[in-house]
Amino acid sequence: MNGPLEAEEQLDQALHVQRLRPKPEARPRGGLVPLADVSGCCTLRSRSPSDPAAYFCIYTYPRGRRGARHRATRTFRADGATAYEENRTEALRWATTLTCLLRGLPLPGDGEISPELLPRSPRLLLLVNPFGGRGLAWQWCKNHVLPMISEAGLSFNLIQTERPNHARELVQGLSLSEWDGIVTLSGDGLLYEVLNGLLDRPDWEEAVKTPVGILPCGSGNALAGAVNQHGGFAPALGLDLLLNCSLLLCRGGGRPLDLLSVTLASGSRCFSFLSVAWGFVSDVDIQSERFRAFGSARFTLGTVLGLATLHTYRGRLSYLPATGEPTSPRPTPAHGLPRAKSELTLAPEPSLPMSHSPLHRSVSDLPLPLPQSGLTSPGSPDPLPTLSLNGGGPDLTRDWGGAGDAPLSPDPLLPSPPSSPRGAVPSPITKGAPEEIPVPTEAPPPHHDTQAAASSCGPPDHLLPPLGMPLPSGWVTMEDDFVLLLAISPSHLGADMVAAPHARFDDGLVHLCWVRGGISRATLLRLFLAMERGSHFGLGCPQLGYAAAHAFRLEPLTPRGLLTVDGELVEYGPMQAQMHPGLATLLTGPPGLPGGVP
Repeated sequence: MNGPLEAEEQLDQALHVQRLRPKPEARPRGGLVPLADVSGCCTLRSRSPSDPAAYFCIYTYPRGRRGARHRATRTFRADGATAYEENRTEALRWATTLTCLLRGLPLPGDGEISPELLPRSPRLLLLVNPFGGRGLAWQWCKNHVLPMISEAGLSFNLIQTERPNHARELVQGLSLSEWDGIVTLSGDGLLYEVLNGLLDRPDWEEAVKTPVGILPCGSGNALAGAVNQHGGFAPALGLDLLLNCSLLLCRGGGRPLDLLSVTLASGSRCFSFLSVAWGFVSDVDIQSERFRAFGSARFTLGTVLGLATLHTYRGRLSYLPATGEPTSPRPTPAHGLPRAKSELTLAPEPSLPMSHSPLHRSVSDLPLPLPQSGLTSPGSPDPLPTLSLNGGGPDLTRDWGGAGDAPLSPDPLLPSPPSSPRGAVPSPITKGAPEEIPVPTEAPPPHHDTQAAASSCGPPDHLLPPLGMPLPSGWVTMEDDFVLLLAISPSHLGADMVAAPHARFDDGLVHLCWVRGGISRATLLRLFLAMERGSHFGLGCPQLGYAAAHAFRLEPLTPRGLLTVDGELVEYGPMQAQMHPGLATLLTGPPGLPGGVP
């Protein structure tokens, strides 16, 4: 910054911070600050009328020595002019520039940089399942997510879900034009409800265009694992994964998201963004529900029990293979991928306007009883502890006469939107008594106790004949004993399980993976251990098969079994599915750099 104390050089991927006075540092302690570690920024001013300086604060979440992220701030002073307004203009110029870099907005070549370059603050509806992540979801949301997105200047409204399908009911009655995105804070199940709720509206064609996001506070967190990988971050679990995905959400940006339309035996239909599973995977998913209190460890316990009582299931799998090369790299024999062998080839009104339901149990812009400090920014609900200029100057509170005399006051960067959604108050933090939201001490019955609800709207499945009718030509059919069958859309089956390493959110393909009978328990265990690195196709296992398809049909020939869609139990019996490329939009943040370095 062109102020007397610090300098900062802007780069496309990082900030270079160096002290200029009292003398330049030979080896800057700040060094490079990757933009991927920055949540947002703000401007501040002194509460002392005699201080004409303006201040610029950057919120960062760097990794510590052990790899975990921690919150850190860097505050810079602009005092090159004698008048505060001139210094404030300089601080706003830097804040605007950094915000544009964070959100991928173009900067004028020779034009004036001012806050008018920034669009209004995005408005997000946050849906949190307080029982997710062993009951930690609400604490993580309050202590980590809300402070971070407030620092990014995002306007939000938060609702706690109270029962299964509550999120589905909410999105069916929303006036969606009031929101720029719907973000779930839970496992994958809550996003399943949201997407199926959007596609069950009479105006589904417009409704499904509403961007959706996921912040992982559950046990599986498969889609969040794929978002984390897309953002260029190293694999992570738990709170580290949540902070990574929250940083990506703060940056903005999204990608088309493929959705799989699944038709069940009764003729009802639901939409999947993740997977359809039969056999070992679905058995572990459902039977591990009793271990939900253990968080992600439930799947480890379920896997051990599943291996001890390993079953095979007779069934018939048919699929329409992808004819052309996908737009992204696909597994090839060079990667040790087994190819499917064909054993049998078979011949073969206007939308209604929606009313706006009031938001129940909402929290607008964090009116929470969080600790406040004299040194706060519009987007920071928690205090900025022991702030010093550029990390090395004198403590600001000492410069302004003691800790009891708050030195700075908020100086908002982003203008409030001209109109806010009913029931939502734009950031910064509102004052006044918080709305009490009771958090039950006992979790409700898990979603798996009821069959997953079906959707009656959505796009037609033009590739699929009715169930029970012959399939068209060009389909491949195999009948065998299966240990498992998995139809997956993104790359991850869990936060740390890369089932389809080359899959993308928008490749237009459903990736079919299966394991035939005859595999030993030890080999099956090795497959799942290798799946943590996405290297299972390189083991050369003869029972492992793969095919990329546009549609498939599964006909279980074993009278009993479990079928799941996105981890939700559905009716058992014949089913079929078709991929609908790019039907939804996923908030992913910017892609990471090649090599996994954000």
